[in-house]
Amino acid sequence: MTVPAAGRGTTTVAPRAVRRIAERAATEALPDGGAVTRGSASVRGATARVTVGVRLPYPIQTDEAAGRIRERARTRTAALTGLSVPHADIRIDALSVLALPPGRKPSAGEPPGPDDAAGAAKHTVRRSGRGGRIRAQRRIPAVLTAAVAATGCALLLVDVVAVRLGGTPAAWRMWLVDWASTHGPTDTAVRVGGVLAALTGIWLLGCALLPGHGRRLTMAVPAPLLRAALDRSAAARVVQDRAATVAGVVRVRVSVRRRRARVLAEVGYGDPEQVRAEVLRVLATTLPELGLARNPALRVSMRVLREPHGQPPSIEEPTESMAGSTTAAPTPAPAPASASASASAELMKD
Repeated sequence: MTVPAAGRGTTTVAPRAVRRIAERAATEALPDGGAVTRGSASVRGATARVTVGVRLPYPIQTDEAAGRIRERARTRTAALTGLSVPHADIRIDALSVLALPPGRKPSAGEPPGPDDAAGAAKHTVRRSGRGGRIRAQRRIPAVLTAAVAATGCALLLVDVVAVRLGGTPAAWRMWLVDWASTHGPTDTAVRVGGVLAALTGIWLLGCALLPGHGRRLTMAVPAPLLRAALDRSAAARVVQDRAATVAGVVRVRVSVRRRRARVLAEVGYGDPEQVRAEVLRVLATTLPELGLARNPALRVSMRVLREPHGQPPSIEEPTESMAGSTTAAPTPAPAPASASASASAELMKD
């Protein structure tokens, strides 16, 4: 029996599902020490476009690694979703330095491997100290300034050449001269123009003198001529992942600035003081691992949720004896929410 085309229905793959498939496919092609930091996907008809951000270990051939990840993400996503994926963009958000495993030393005749080179680079980074800050290229301000200056100079040059050859001055230049002769410094239009010119000059000076890239943190470098920077969002993500591994912490919010890192941890169970001490200990070892030239000052704030001294949720299955005692005991009436902790304590004591 053949179903008519109008009654067969359609299959729609959500962009969220495409993004997760692309992230998983990119993870399969990552080298040891790499990780997927973020991903996005857009679906239009039967075509999908995916973008995956990754963190790669250092040192590594970034072009070859990105090519492998791109091909894997594109082909695997197209195979699993049935969509056409003509483009897969791979963005390298950060490079992580892998430490040399303890007790692992390369022999005299053995060439240094990737891990050995990474460990040596890490120690070299610590000895060399701070590198120069990466300056923004300011392409848009430079293009706008050059276009306005070139246009004005070209118009003025053409008019001057025409006057020298016996022609008449341009109408715009005559109007400008007449307007300037009839308006003095007290005129409103002249003041507004002066303020706009001053603001434009300050903006251009800021573009020329300030380094820019305020969302990047300067990293230590192994050589004086090498400069590296780490995005603040990537640093905040690393700190957040490490703080979330502490027992008792159920949610973490991290804000990393150039001079200070603020961490807000919500405690769901356990002693808040012990949880705070453990978070401080973990983050004290995490910040130096970022490889920054200057570690930001750490500020940890704790937010205690309801019943902070409770026990972590248990996933153990009840034994036979516990099951028997539970069935033999009468079913208690539902207790109020405020007395749930004391009722469970009395039951365990009996």
